[in-house]
Amino acid sequence: TGPSRCGDHFSRDPATKVVGCFSLSPPPRLCLGGCHEHTDNLPLPSQSRRRQMKVEYDKDEVVSPVKTEQWEPLDWRKQLGLIHEMRSGRDAPVDNMGAEKCYDTEAPAHVKRFQVLVSLMLSSQTKDQVTAAAMQKLRAHGCTVENILNTDDETLGKLIYPVGFWRNKVKYLKLTSAMLRNEFGGDIPNSVEGLVHLPGVGPKMAHLAMSIAWDQVSGIGVDTHVHRISNRLGWLRKPTKSPEETRKALEEWLPRELWRETNWLLVGFGQQVCLPVNPLCSVCLNQYFDIVFLSCCFVYQIKNIWSETKFKGFSFQFFN
Repeated sequence: TGPSRCGDHFSRDPATKVVGCFSLSPPPRLCLGGCHEHTDNLPLPSQSRRRQMKVEYDKDEVVSPVKTEQWEPLDWRKQLGLIHEMRSGRDAPVDNMGAEKCYDTEAPAHVKRFQVLVSLMLSSQTKDQVTAAAMQKLRAHGCTVENILNTDDETLGKLIYPVGFWRNKVKYLKLTSAMLRNEFGGDIPNSVEGLVHLPGVGPKMAHLAMSIAWDQVSGIGVDTHVHRISNRLGWLRKPTKSPEETRKALEEWLPRELWRETNWLLVGFGQQVCLPVNPLCSVCLNQYFDIVFLSCCFVYQIKNIWSETKFKGFSFQFFN
């Protein structure tokens, strides 16, 4: 259509309707000359803004959370199976002289539990052979709460010598025995929280006491062997610097049904094959486990080579 006349001015009349925001009414006719007759009908700027729409979801619609895969070491089950094979003889010191073998099987239940706790306290920084010999002397003397309290420090020291830090352990045995008599009726606590409050008892001892004395799995008992081997095998997301860090890292991915066996399995493996110094890599079935990711023994050897190599003004550290 052509332009329509409005006085001396002209304006265009749209041929079709323009669809606006939620409106089908035609736009106002615009006068090219600024005629008030037509400009008075123009909408205000606020009226011509696009209306915001609110988006709502159906109540029945459930947004599924993003699933993240739990980290675990590559082929750790195969490594564990090979360690089981190497430990099939069960002839390591821990198998014959560990805390499970140091209590009197004929004693009352609460006395058995006390002797388990005592053997664990003596085992810190001490070889199983030395701990077993000390426990044998203590049991012959009378390893009960009352007997420990009635024994003078000098005699008690002679009975447990030469366990590591034996003087400190004499004090811990006396203090712990007093707490057990006064607060627990001569028995040991049945929780990790209660056990770690006893003088000289740490997390490793507490978890092992729960397993051996109370037959409850509360956590992994991580000592220096488990700590060392877990790092060597790459069973941790990142290297750890303490047994307690290792325990927490292992419990994040290791199935709970394997927690109980982890201690005796890796301790015996560490006593016979994966030694702290000069491990017997030549007889380890994990030696050539994975050529791509390197065996733990090879990594250990590389670490030793580099840690012993020092240059003037330069040092290389393989692991923190």
